[in-house]
Amino acid sequence: MLNKLVVENLRHRPVRTALTVLAIGLQVTMILTLVGLSRGMVQASVNRTRGIGADIMVRPAGSALIGLSSAPMSEKYLAVIEKLPHVAVATGTVIHAVGGLDTITGIDYEKFVEMSGGVRFLEGGPFRSEREVIIDDYYSRQRNLHPGDTTSLSNVEWKVAGVMESGKLARVFVPIRVLQDLTANTGKLSVIYVKADDPKNVPGLLEALKKKFPDNPIYSMEEFLSQLTVNNIPGLNAFITVIVALSVIFGFLVVFLAMYTAVLERTREIGILKALGATPGYVLNILVRETVVLALVGTFAGILFTFGTRAVIMNRYPASLTQVIVPDWWPIALAIALAAAVAGTAYPGIKAARQDAIEALAYE
Repeated sequence: MLNKLVVENLRHRPVRTALTVLAIGLQVTMILTLVGLSRGMVQASVNRTRGIGADIMVRPAGSALIGLSSAPMSEKYLAVIEKLPHVAVATGTVIHAVGGLDTITGIDYEKFVEMSGGVRFLEGGPFRSEREVIIDDYYSRQRNLHPGDTTSLSNVEWKVAGVMESGKLARVFVPIRVLQDLTANTGKLSVIYVKADDPKNVPGLLEALKKKFPDNPIYSMEEFLSQLTVNNIPGLNAFITVIVALSVIFGFLVVFLAMYTAVLERTREIGILKALGATPGYVLNILVRETVVLALVGTFAGILFTFGTRAVIMNRYPASLTQVIVPDWWPIALAIALAAAVAGTAYPGIKAARQDAIEALAYE
């Protein structure tokens, strides 16, 4: 009987019910989309870094585990590394930020191909001149670029030489010598990748490199990739926490306003219930159940919305943003929505439960 009364109360005010569900859904969508973006972008970076095919990474002295460095490492390091025993191939890259989350990566194409095991071109081919760029299929789709087109990167016009299959270190590649000169980093590198002649020789080679370059952070690729997580990216966890907190406040205010308005609208109804013998607990129970139903439906709507945001993001910004669906966060989002909704119902619910029946019946 009580559940039927709750459902009928929600159906009786469809606009208010729909708006409350939508607001809770947007709250959940905001949380799940942000977490999905964070995980998706980190996972995409992990997959691309693994695609280089290296066993060991050498970073500049003083650099953080995760973060962009320009090119502070001397190219002489590469010459020394290539002479060490059990080094099959070593190659350096230069990473240059071009705005927002976008970067361009300078590579020695021949060594890059040797280390990665080959590049599959979907259109066009490798560099044929200095001012040419190779892009992956995601970047091609986002910018609508194809071989022969020109694009401006870092205030320089580049001609697209080829579109390659994604998953090989970066989205945009240019000849390393050209990028070094353009960024005033001639003879400098951002990262050196090393591939051993046999996987069994990786631990020994790693130790040899650490002894040779004691001031440089040197990692096996498995060690580096295992630490490339959302928790290890500076500021990202704090950012997520702030967004979740704002979402909770947003949900609290929306539900509070909706329930407070509902109590005012139903003053006479509550008076009739109390006149018929309804206890304060009975009235409060009705309002809390309504809130729980709204939170459940709103959370379900929010989960569905995240599939929509993922489709939009992956269609419009596949090279810049990557969103994944995060089912493990669905219960967390539900708990947040329920907590915010119940908290928003507390004051108007208690106010309704304490109303005097006579005063409520006289309310106009």
